[in-house]
Amino acid sequence: MSSIPNYQDLLNHTEIKSLLQNWIHDDIPSFFDVGGLVVGKDEKSATLWMKSNGVLAGKIFFELCFELLGCQVVWEDCAVEGQKIDVSASGKIKLATVNGPVNAILRGERTALNTLSRCSGVATLSAEAVALARECGWNGMVAGTRKTTPGFRLVEKYGLLVGGAATHRLDLSQMCMLKDNHIWAAGSITNAVKLARKACGFSSKIEVECQSLEEALEAAEAGADVVMLDNFTPAQLKTDAQTFKQKFPHVTVEASGGITTKTMKDYLCDHVDVVSQGKLTQGYSCLDYSLKIDH
Repeated sequence: MSSIPNYQDLLNHTEIKSLLQNWIHDDIPSFFDVGGLVVGKDEKSATLWMKSNGVLAGKIFFELCFELLGCQVVWEDCAVEGQKIDVSASGKIKLATVNGPVNAILRGERTALNTLSRCSGVATLSAEAVALARECGWNGMVAGTRKTTPGFRLVEKYGLLVGGAATHRLDLSQMCMLKDNHIWAAGSITNAVKLARKACGFSSKIEVECQSLEEALEAAEAGADVVMLDNFTPAQLKTDAQTFKQKFPHVTVEASGGITTKTMKDYLCDHVDVVSQGKLTQGYSCLDYSLKIDH
């Protein structure tokens, strides 16, 4: 994980602040903050503790959340984005100090921690999946899917990147994916691909979800850039992917459908370029962080 790019440079801070402002408002929807009255607005500091093992991800969301509330975050040297941190020796590790009015610190506490813990959870599960693929000698891409939490997609997609996985398409507009419902509505794979190509031209890829080798071959012949072999058994996938690649070596083959980190190794082979898992953004465990006022 030491060679991970600085993916924070990808992010539009203005858009992130807008998202965070909405999340803060969601946590304080009315005008009154009685707890804030109790603690007052004296300048205080608070310590961010990491209390479970995993990959640290989402520093930018934590930092900008407090920036919106007039606070400053100072990170410890050990708090490296994308780094796997082991807290086993002491049970917790200090990652940062938050400075600012105490009522502002506490107003941002839960939103900042929720975002950090979930982003880190996605990154941790993604890193485990990628590491398993590399241990098996497979150099393709482990990817997430569009199965993300509504309103929280950016954080989860970013967590995939930090964990070393591919995001897959970020939204409906980034790549055209023709699934079974599109095919049924259009009448055939060929009809769907031809019409999609007219609309997206040369600048967007087209992927087709396929339930059989015959469907994959039809999709490629119609001009698809990517075929998804969906819900294949491992044995069927390896056989059909090899047959497909012999005819269309330039078309990307994605394996998907019920694949998890535990079962993924059964699907890896030289003729599969991408293995995607919805579980990376649907079944992750949140990492445990806490923020405590210093006293």
